[in-house]
Amino acid sequence: MQIKSDDTRWGVPAQFFHWTVLLLIIALGALGLYMTGLPLSLWKEQVYLLHKSLGITLLGLVALRLLWRLVDPHPAPPDGLPRWQHRVAQATHAALYLLLLAIPVSGWVFNSASGFPLRWFGLLPLPALAAASKPLAATAREIHETLFWVLVALVAVHAAAALLHHYHHRNHVLRRMLPWGHRRRDPGAAP
Repeated sequence: MQIKSDDTRWGVPAQFFHWTVLLLIIALGALGLYMTGLPLSLWKEQVYLLHKSLGITLLGLVALRLLWRLVDPHPAPPDGLPRWQHRVAQATHAALYLLLLAIPVSGWVFNSASGFPLRWFGLLPLPALAAASKPLAATAREIHETLFWVLVALVAVHAAAALLHHYHHRNHVLRRMLPWGHRRRDPGAAP
C-alpha cells in the first residue's frame, strides 16, 4: 500500500479523498435535487439535515485533501503532454477545489441566513455564518445552486479528459488514480 504519491501514481490517501469526494458530490446532488420537490414533512426535514451534514463532511474532507496536497508529491504529467494541456488541467483542479469549498460554505450561509440551526449529523452544533436575512438567504441559495451546476459541468469535463487520456492517448492518467491501477514498469527493470 502506497501512502505517498510518486511520479507514477497517487497514494492511497489521495485516492481516498478523490473517490470519497466524488461519491459525496453524487449523493449531495441527488439529495439536493430530490429534497426541493418534497412537501413539508418530517421526511423532508430529515433529508435536508442529511444533505447539510454531508455538505459539512464534504467541506472537511476537501480541507483535509488540500492540507494533504501540501505534503504529498504529485505524479508527473504524462510523457508528451503539451504544456497548455497541463496548465488547463491545473486550472481545472484549482477551479474544482474552489467550487468544493464555495458550495458547502454558500449552503451554510443559506442555512444561517434562513434562521435554521446547524448540527452535524445531529451531534455537533455549528455556528451561524450570517444573521437571519431573507435577501441574503435568497442570494446564498441562488449561488449555492448555480455553483452546483458549474461543478457538475466541470466534473464532466474532468472525467471526459481522464477517459480521453485513457482510451485515446493510452497513457496512465486514469490508472494512477484507480486503487487497482497498475504501476508503470520501468522498461529497463527486471521482470
